[in-house]
Amino acid sequence: MAILLDAEARVLVQGITGEQGSYHTRLMLDYGTRIVGGVTPLKGGEWAEGKPVFDTVHAARQATEADCSVVFVPGGQAASAILEAIDAGISLIVCITEGIPLHDMLRVRAALRNSPARLIGPNSPGIITPGQANLGIIPADIAHPGHVGIVSRSGSLSYEVIHALSAKGIGQSTCVGIGADPIIGSTYVDILRLFEEDPQTRQIVLIGEIGGQEEQRAAAFIRDHLTKPVVAYIAGEAAPRGVIMGHAGALVEHPHDEAAQKREKLASVGVRVASHPEEIARML
Repeated sequence: MAILLDAEARVLVQGITGEQGSYHTRLMLDYGTRIVGGVTPLKGGEWAEGKPVFDTVHAARQATEADCSVVFVPGGQAASAILEAIDAGISLIVCITEGIPLHDMLRVRAALRNSPARLIGPNSPGIITPGQANLGIIPADIAHPGHVGIVSRSGSLSYEVIHALSAKGIGQSTCVGIGADPIIGSTYVDILRLFEEDPQTRQIVLIGEIGGQEEQRAAAFIRDHLTKPVVAYIAGEAAPRGVIMGHAGALVEHPHDEAAQKREKLASVGVRVASHPEEIARML
């Protein structure tokens, strides 16, 4: 079954006529993802990558019956694009854009509370269910179908781990990049809950990093609710306090934000914690 995304998903690309939107649309189409249209204001009626372009998500959804959207829209307009998708009734929204202003994301979070929509991101590499569909920028050729669910804050570390597992013959059910901005739509706990309910997922890999308390909340959920084995890796061992390390959310402001504290918390609830990404495949 996998989670969130399968071969039946009907996908819109918001920002399909932009450089990144058009490039990754081609890659998603090559993988077999069912992209049914795109959205770029003032370009409705045009075609991009063989798909119709609409001025609004509402018009696109009416014409195509899309249920998913992937957002390739610049930071200043990305929150409005997400809000438009929520308002149009899109059930799964993946936002690749990074650096959306925090006050804009607070408006998005408020809208999500009153909506059945699920947001992955922002600053997410996307979601891939190997052999079925790819929504975002995860390199599709490194993923293979299997029974390990992956949830990560880091795109590049996700790719490294997916590639290492596939090289050892360990396939994946679904790989989800939840995003690395300070305010995101779906957390580790949200995705862990879906993996727990998914019969295809037998083991889980959690990839974390310094900054914030999401890994600690994940540890509490694992202790109280998860029955499937988890292997984790936390990046940022040598990160200095008070310095953003690559991602906007990767900032150590308190001892609880540090990698060592997160590893200890996860280990205390029975999670096997790798000291470097290459260990994960062996531990599984």
